[in-house]
Amino acid sequence: MTQPLVLNYLRAKKQFPHVWCPGCGHGVVMGSLIRAIDKLALSKDDVVMVSGIGCSSRMTAYVDFNTLHTLHGRPIAYATGLKLARPELPVIVITGDGDATAIGGNHFIHAARRNIDLTVILMNNNIYGMTGGQVSPTTPYGGRGSTAKSGNPEHPFDISQLAIAAGASFVARSTAYHVPAMDRLIQQALENKGFSLVEIFSQCPTYEGKWNKRGDAATMLKFYKDNAIPVTSKSKYSEEELKEKFLIGILHNTPKAEFTAEYQKIIEKYQIKEQMTQLSQQKGKNEPEASSKESESSDSED
Repeated sequence: MTQPLVLNYLRAKKQFPHVWCPGCGHGVVMGSLIRAIDKLALSKDDVVMVSGIGCSSRMTAYVDFNTLHTLHGRPIAYATGLKLARPELPVIVITGDGDATAIGGNHFIHAARRNIDLTVILMNNNIYGMTGGQVSPTTPYGGRGSTAKSGNPEHPFDISQLAIAAGASFVARSTAYHVPAMDRLIQQALENKGFSLVEIFSQCPTYEGKWNKRGDAATMLKFYKDNAIPVTSKSKYSEEELKEKFLIGILHNTPKAEFTAEYQKIIEKYQIKEQMTQLSQQKGKNEPEASSKESESSDSED
């Protein structure tokens, strides 16, 4: 019997089961990401995954790639340094709504602004799951959590729109229900040369679901199914109808100059300048020597 594809990309010696709660969507996202990497035939020895802190960030513990499990809110900062040092490697950031857009918000928007070639897989469950159900930057207005038992008084980020506004060249959205579409979107994000975001709505029945009476995991997945509108079908709906829905698919795809490539041009410019300076200096040293030899030759003839 042939073993499932996903097992070829997991660390055999890592102790399982994983830390995710029953019904969590993060394992589904991990499977989708692995299939996209396999489809592109990327070498496990080349792929780098960087994560921060949170439920989603535990993914780097299980996959058989080069991985960095870093500080809260800092995976994009680590990934930026790594990409600048080794621009030829595919660098993937695994993060969540809190990790990326609360404590990590500045890193997120500036990496998008630079259009550095990182692929950010952001699992958005609208809550801080690992630390007990606190509200996050994407918790809906009025939504409940352990730090907002009477309802969240803050308005949420639309993470995909934030990335577009900041300058990302590729932005897409999917859900843990729309798995085949998620596979394709992650693959396209990996192929884009620039900052790519795939925001994935991933259900958290343990905290977000219970606090907001959304039902079990299956009910939450049905909500994704019933309320997701493919961006290609947007024109079929009125503005009023779209208010209670959300778009999935490629939301933005505008290729532009990539940061590490532009930075390399600057390096090469100054390398050439340095080489020209050295040649000029060497020429200056050689000229007095040649003049001295000519003088010696003239004296001997006399």
